[in-house]
Amino acid sequence: MTELIPHIETQNLNVYYGSIKALEDVSIIIPRHQITMIIGPSGCGKTTLLKCLNRFIELEENSRVQGKVLLDGEDIYSPSIDVTEIRKKTGLLAQRPYPLPMSIFDNVAYGMRIHGLSSRTDLRRAVQHYLQIAGLWDEVKGRLHSPASQLSIGQQQRLCLARGLAVEPEILLGDEPTSALDPISAQHIEKRLLELKERYTIVLVSHILRQARRLADYVIFMYMGQVIEAGPAQQVFTQPQGERTRAYLSGEF
Repeated sequence: MTELIPHIETQNLNVYYGSIKALEDVSIIIPRHQITMIIGPSGCGKTTLLKCLNRFIELEENSRVQGKVLLDGEDIYSPSIDVTEIRKKTGLLAQRPYPLPMSIFDNVAYGMRIHGLSSRTDLRRAVQHYLQIAGLWDEVKGRLHSPASQLSIGQQQRLCLARGLAVEPEILLGDEPTSALDPISAQHIEKRLLELKERYTIVLVSHILRQARRLADYVIFMYMGQVIEAGPAQQVFTQPQGERTRAYLSGEF
C-alpha cells in the first residue's frame, strides 16, 4: 500500500451558512500526489468541503468557517495568509467550463501574464506545453487565435484544465468536472487526471460511483455534513467499515 503523505489536512472543520450548519467537525487528510474522491448523496456537503480547500467558501453569502485547513502544515485561514497565493496553489475545474471571452491562446496565457510572464516566445512555448498536457494541442494548434467559445464543451473543459495548470498549482480541485460532458469528452478528462496525479494532488467531488471506482486512490464518504468514512479506495469500496457507507455503495440511498 502506498504511504499516505498528507498534503492537506482539516481539523475540526465546521461551516455555517447563516444558522445552518453545513459541515460538522470534519477532520480528514488529503494525500499528496493521489486522486482523492469526495462522494456522497446530494446536499451532503461535498462541494462545501471542496470550497474550503481554496477559501472559495468565503465568496458564499453568510458563510462562516471554524477549525483549521492545513496546506503543507500551514493554516490557510490564518490572518497572515495571502489568499491570492492560496488560490494560485489550488487550480479549480468547475462543473461546466467557463472559458474567458478571448482566444484559445489568450485563455491559457492569461494567468501567466498576470504573474509576470511577458516574453512572446516564452508564452508561446508555455501555451503549447499546457495544451499538450491537457490533451488539446493537436486539435487546436492551427486555430490558437480563434475564440475559445467556438470549441466544443469537452474541448472547453480541457482548455480550462490547461489554463488552470498554467499558473503552476500544487493541487487540482474538481467539482464534478465531467458532469456536463459527453462520455468521450469525460473519458479525455479522466485520462488526463490519471496522468496528472504524478505531479499534482487531485481532489474531486463526484456523484458517479463508477467514476470514483475508476479514478480514486483515496475516498472520503460524506453524509449530512459529516465524514462517515475515509480511507484508501480499495478498502472503502471492498470492505467499508460503516453501515451507511455500505448502504450508499450498494445503491440503497
